[in-house]
Amino acid sequence: MATTQPKTPDQVRAELYERGITLKQWAQINGYPVPEVYKIMSGERKGLYGRGHEIAVKLGLKIPLDPNNI
Repeated sequence: MATTQPKTPDQVRAELYERGITLKQWAQINGYPVPEVYKIMSGERKGLYGRGHEIAVKLGLKIPLDPNNI
């Protein structure tokens, strides 16, 4: 099974820039609080569990766990 590497915040910003959307727009489109998304991107929140983890996974900063390998 191939493992995918998580993206860096700079890579996420670059991908959003290429798509022509801001981080604020991404948060609004995906229904997340804008300040929380910024905190995840800055590293102020680590996204270890809950909604923060969900945001980090959706942005590609974290790799989702495979429930079959737990």
